[in-house]
Amino acid sequence: MSIEEIVTGYHAAMLHKSADELADLYAEDGLHEFPFGGLPAYKGREEIRAGYRASWGATPAEVREVRRVALHRTTDPEIVVVEQNTFVTVADHPITVPGLLVLRIRNGEIIHTRDYMDTSAISQVRAAAG
Repeated sequence: MSIEEIVTGYHAAMLHKSADELADLYAEDGLHEFPFGGLPAYKGREEIRAGYRASWGATPAEVREVRRVALHRTTDPEIVVVEQNTFVTVADHPITVPGLLVLRIRNGEIIHTRDYMDTSAISQVRAAAG
């Protein structure tokens, strides 16, 4: 899978809140970290699947759109940085969650993600959810 296909697939998984679609983009031993927000890392494809199934299943936030702002290629051909905005609705409150993904992709699979989300926007989502 190309970098473009992986990023498009990642955003589709977010839109569908599909842990299976997301996990299937990862290498078996992939790592997904959340440097901000105090969440533990998911280690391995199946932990990524289970972690996202639990977190997306527990939130009342409905994803309306995931918009790619930019895709930055780096001097390392395995690493890309994705700027994105996720537009969600929680209890009729529209909220925009800006974020950055730092993806390391090897042999058509994600091997490492650093997932940076705007913590103030996440706080708004949690507050709206009650």
